[in-house]
Amino acid sequence: MDKKVLVMTAVDAEKEAIQRGLRGDSRFDVVAAGVGPVAAAVSTAMALSSASSPYSLVISAGIAGGFVGAAPVGSLVVASESIAADLGAETPDGFAAVDKLGFGTNRLPVNRELALGLTDRLTAAGWVTCYAPVLTLSTVTGTAETAAELAKRAPGAAAEAMEGYGVAEAAHRVGIPFLEIRAISNAVGPRDRSAWKLGDAFAALEAAGTHLTEVIL
Repeated sequence: MDKKVLVMTAVDAEKEAIQRGLRGDSRFDVVAAGVGPVAAAVSTAMALSSASSPYSLVISAGIAGGFVGAAPVGSLVVASESIAADLGAETPDGFAAVDKLGFGTNRLPVNRELALGLTDRLTAAGWVTCYAPVLTLSTVTGTAETAAELAKRAPGAAAEAMEGYGVAEAAHRVGIPFLEIRAISNAVGPRDRSAWKLGDAFAALEAAGTHLTEVIL
């Protein structure tokens, strides 16, 4: 049976970039889920439940902020895991993630073989790409203080976005492997839309789509 892959983006511009890279490959269905982890989880669950044939892989893809020193603007991050970075509680000793509270987990794994294979393909093609944790947040970081806190909370994280963990949760609930791919449009920290390079990020996202077709065999 041919492998079918569901790719979830947040908005249409991301969807269109991925589709340009996929070049009409019929194995891939691309859906714009909406912004945020809740919309992402609900839309992914709906797409999975209404599919005419089963999916073998679910991917969350889109643009993101990159942590300084880890993922420069215009680069790509292939997630090593998806982390719900604000899912937990404030305590007198600081933030406690939901797993520390004993209420489940705020980290979900990816298909490591595919993720590393895609990282290698993108790197070989000349794209600056790292394999590292990607954070999911309901509120985008806008200060240096929050960026530093998140880096401390999730050491090694390379990017933050708003949908990955929601897509991952929906996929894991039904036992389907998951990937997350992020193209970096801006640095995590003080919010400055004038410094965002969306064109560079969409070009990187398109390239990710092209090389996905080479990895998913």
